[in-house]
Amino acid sequence: MEIVVLIVILALFFDYTNGFHDAANVVSTVIATRVLTPVRAIMIAGFLNFLGATQISGVAQTIATGLINAADTSQIVVLCSVISAIFWNLLTWYYGIPSSSSYALIGGLLGAAWSHQGITTILWKGVLGKVLIPMVLSPLLGFTIGLTLMKVLYIYLRAHPKAADRKIFKHLQIASACFVALSHGLNDAQKSMGLITLGLFAGGYLSEPHIPLWVILSCAVMIGLGTASGGFRIIKTMAFSITKITPVQGFAAEATSSLVILGASLMGMPISSTHVIAGGITGVGTAKSFQSVRWDTPQRLLLAWVLTLPGAGIVGALSCWIASNFGYI
Repeated sequence: MEIVVLIVILALFFDYTNGFHDAANVVSTVIATRVLTPVRAIMIAGFLNFLGATQISGVAQTIATGLINAADTSQIVVLCSVISAIFWNLLTWYYGIPSSSSYALIGGLLGAAWSHQGITTILWKGVLGKVLIPMVLSPLLGFTIGLTLMKVLYIYLRAHPKAADRKIFKHLQIASACFVALSHGLNDAQKSMGLITLGLFAGGYLSEPHIPLWVILSCAVMIGLGTASGGFRIIKTMAFSITKITPVQGFAAEATSSLVILGASLMGMPISSTHVIAGGITGVGTAKSFQSVRWDTPQRLLLAWVLTLPGAGIVGALSCWIASNFGYI
């Protein structure tokens, strides 16, 4: 019982860190263009993250049953995975690096399961189809769609030169930012739900790994509160360090990101909203000119993108090894 309670508490804390860590993804562009003040943007995003989190997608079920053999999973494996994800979130938040909470959690889960139960417990078909392929394709889609949409908007603006000064794009950017927040909650909060469900199932408190209502509501509340508290270190990186953003570019980046995240959620793919939105921002910046993007920031993001899954996996495996040697397994 004590371990189950600890899993629930730490998973909800991870959900909270996910909220403030990824708040930058939701509000960075709308803050950069000064369409909304930081406080107002974060409060709106917090509410919509909560709302999106209450709508179940296939992502939670993927985490609970699609990556490792749920029948063989122990509570300690689940506990070690969430500890590694929290550690990675706090480490990257401290240095202002917009890494992926999603891949930190998945990496920790895979690393802990591998350390405790061996390679055969990992469902490689699910990892490849639901994690690795979407991990590569989602930021590329964000970049490509953002670039294409911005090119189309530039053609429109050249035909209607006064359109750039109209308030329509500011209103469109607010709407698209709200949609990003909603889709972020739909994808990201589901991961903690899946992890808690896996822990309850491993502890014998669920006969089948189906997500209880109280888990849905508690995760939704925590990601909403986390987003509302803000992650200003990362907001600075996402909003101002990649490219200078206008309301038109902000709308294009947000519309692109929400489309990719929503599509992945409907297919049960736990992707990184961080990398999708960074890809969208980089794409709309490149549509203006290659020189308008500060490429050192995307390079840092790329490094975090590459390191997060194996890095969190190593932390998860090490945590499980320590637990094993101290007799907790």
